[in-house]
Amino acid sequence: MEDDTVTHAKRRVTLHDMRRLFPVTDETAAQASGGTPEGETRGATGADAPRAGAGGSAGAGAVAGAFVDREWSLAELAAAYAYPEPAAGAPVPWLRANMVSTLDGAAQHEGRSQPISSAADMRIFGTLRALADVIVVGAETVRREGYRPARARAEFAAAREAAGQAPAAAIAVVSASLELDFSLPLFTSPVVPTLILTGAAAAPGRVAAAERAGATVVTAGEGAGVDPERAVRALAGLGHTRLLTEGGPRLLGRLIAADVLDEMCLTLAPLLTAGDAQRIAGGPAVAVPHRFALVSLLEEAGFLFGRYRRS
Repeated sequence: MEDDTVTHAKRRVTLHDMRRLFPVTDETAAQASGGTPEGETRGATGADAPRAGAGGSAGAGAVAGAFVDREWSLAELAAAYAYPEPAAGAPVPWLRANMVSTLDGAAQHEGRSQPISSAADMRIFGTLRALADVIVVGAETVRREGYRPARARAEFAAAREAAGQAPAAAIAVVSASLELDFSLPLFTSPVVPTLILTGAAAAPGRVAAAERAGATVVTAGEGAGVDPERAVRALAGLGHTRLLTEGGPRLLGRLIAADVLDEMCLTLAPLLTAGDAQRIAGGPAVAVPHRFALVSLLEEAGFLFGRYRRS
């Protein structure tokens, strides 16, 4: 993904008629029946009830039972995708993945994920970035997708400051070889320094080149590669406990195999591509499938946005 801003023909896209399918609430049932619960007006059930307009206010003229042209506000999306509240004591890292797939299982089309995404998907993509401390991504995905640094967004500035977060999430690139283009904006102009997760056997010359470019190199493995469990611990040691990974498939497969993934945010696109595109996760199969539980399910224009947590 090049950016977390959604533009079509250089204009901002507004998202209308996103609805919550799960968990079932009074408002969900009212939408299904074409009305509102007795004694309630539309928008009266907090985070479960999107309200008219980007500012999240229906206005005095709203009529009970009337369906208005509206979009979910960023605050409502942030509430729907909030990280779990930390328990007392030392914060425990929470790693979530955000991926997109077509109906026939393709995670990419012609090598990139953008063709199977949508405006709503990109709005959620940007929200998840704005909630995270750090975004973990594989080196091949950085090369293929033309990754840029996460940007500071005014809409989330107060919430991030209150949570003790930097103005924007750091990008953490997982790379054994460190064969990266350090002239890219990801390294030359990030809001916060880009991290590189690598192994102890990484080539000293490449480590030095990364550090000269302003990146922070973090050793998270004994050999050439990165140990996923150690990477999570290393990031937590730097104060990054709200973790987000955007893949690619090879990295996600390794995280699943190491059983360090706590949550999966999956967009199911109503598209068929055929071909031999990668799935969202690759690599060797796990011995026993990991069971995740559905937390929430949103829908907009046929795209389904599921949120699953480990059972």
